[in-house]
Amino acid sequence: MFDFTEYFEPASVEEAVALLAGRPDTRIIAGGTDVLIRLRERKAEFVGCALVGIRRIPSLSEISADAEGNISIGAAASFTAVEESPLLNHRLRALAMGAAMVGGPQIRNMGTIGGNICNGATSADTAAPLFVYNAAMVILSPAGIREVPIREFYLGPGKVALCQGDLVTAIKIRREDYEGCKGCYIKFSPREAMDIATLSCAVAVKTDGGKIDDLRVAFGVAGPTPLRAESAEAFARGRTPDGETLEQIGVKCVQNTKARDSWRGAKAFRENLIRNLPGRAIRAALEAEI
Repeated sequence: MFDFTEYFEPASVEEAVALLAGRPDTRIIAGGTDVLIRLRERKAEFVGCALVGIRRIPSLSEISADAEGNISIGAAASFTAVEESPLLNHRLRALAMGAAMVGGPQIRNMGTIGGNICNGATSADTAAPLFVYNAAMVILSPAGIREVPIREFYLGPGKVALCQGDLVTAIKIRREDYEGCKGCYIKFSPREAMDIATLSCAVAVKTDGGKIDDLRVAFGVAGPTPLRAESAEAFARGRTPDGETLEQIGVKCVQNTKARDSWRGAKAFRENLIRNLPGRAIRAALEAEI
């Protein structure tokens, strides 16, 4: 049984924000793949709440690029929409790959990219790809619009930089953060489908004259929040992406991360994945046709 008191379906983002700001008991629902579970389990923050449904606000599902080539992904865009978008497959391949690895088809049809990030889970399949593309969360509140870099949006396990009355409307990626880059996302999990990642790795790599001109590496489940391997990225620049370089990148990634033991995987096992997945992802990205 779902324990909520009322359901509202605003026609615009402004109306949604007014509802959220005016009533402390309101909670956002889009695809519902996580919210309905929390309602069923009677999580404290959802008991007796009122739901504000945002899935039918058209602007929140749009995926587009502006005249300068900056890409905007509506927060209520489904994983399927992200996975199948020609624009994202061509420009943000790692993100499209991450969306394709979320749950099964039913979850991907209903779940949204905004919900995936706003849950604050380090295992979110779209989080590491958004980290390598330096994404920004566009947030509307009664005070106006602000943009928060995704690396500042995650505050801790399950905690993000949102207050009551805030609504994430879109995720933005600037042209300079994807142009010329090839991307890849690798998810390691005990099962090949419909499982939470034991560890995940996303890369965006740009080469010039056969050498790495720019590299970004991000991990999920390698710490309490998704994170970037900055010293590994700095080490890689100007080097040929051969076996020795890729091995050293993996070693430096271990130094940048904060793997831990959990029932899903031991720290030592995760560190082995951290050491090996970046090289695999870089090779796959460079070998891809797009």
